[in-house]
Amino acid sequence: MSAGRGTAASADATPLAAVPVLRTARLVLRAFAERDLVAYAAMCADAEVMRHIGAGGPIDRGLAWRQMAMFVGEWTLHGYGMWAIEAREDGRLVGRAGFLHPPGWPEAELGWLLARDAWGRGYATEAVRAAREHGRARLGLAAPISLIRPDNTRSIALAERVGATLESRTALLGGEALVYRHAA
Repeated sequence: MSAGRGTAASADATPLAAVPVLRTARLVLRAFAERDLVAYAAMCADAEVMRHIGAGGPIDRGLAWRQMAMFVGEWTLHGYGMWAIEAREDGRLVGRAGFLHPPGWPEAELGWLLARDAWGRGYATEAVRAAREHGRARLGLAAPISLIRPDNTRSIALAERVGATLESRTALLGGEALVYRHAA
């Protein structure tokens, strides 16, 4: 079968960006894969996990799938994106961290989300530091922002712990978000 116009192998097709794999002491940050849907959808169905994310509530499996597709697509469209966070000890998906810049976002955001059973272990801090440093060194993202709901005290503490500073406030998805800057 020959590669025709519009197929992935055609000369005018945009090549898929390779998603770098980052390894930390306890985590692997890697591309999202179809096998992640069950764990990711469960994370997104947890009202407490999603309380400060997006519209502020759980999302269904279909929307979780579309989010995963967006995360993968960001790598092709922008050359950066969101990584799946895998625990090295057992290979399970524990969250996501990385960059996104969908339409309507003020600029590239460094974001994170962890499954509730992964909270309090320092995974988010470890993943955010790895993503931020890779963004600075390899992706041209010297000073990304993090958009955090004002009542999300855990994420505010994490942003401040890794050196981000409150820069401003903005409207986001029907609510207010604090804009934290990760300075170079």
